[in-house]
Amino acid sequence: MFRRDPIPPAEAVEILLDGAPLTARRGDSVAVALLAAGVTRFRGSVVSGAPRAPYCLMGSCFDCLVTIDGAPNRQACLVTVAPGMRIERQSGAPQLLPEAGA
Repeated sequence: MFRRDPIPPAEAVEILLDGAPLTARRGDSVAVALLAAGVTRFRGSVVSGAPRAPYCLMGSCFDCLVTIDGAPNRQACLVTVAPGMRIERQSGAPQLLPEAGA
């Protein structure tokens, strides 16, 4: 679906998607890194669980929400990858506020 342009690859960084290692380019957004790795499902919709993936790639559609380093509902298109970043696909609506007493 997406192909890299012929520009020589930038420095590679390793990130984790659902615990599995992926190689990304330093400077990529999380969304671009995942799409370039062939990932087509970023989350399941809140209503039906249907697969969702980035649509606008500029922060308007919220279809690229993922959990990054334990923080849910991060827009993958607006976050730059960092070495060792832990990304998890979301399913449904993650809790927005910490539980009382947690």
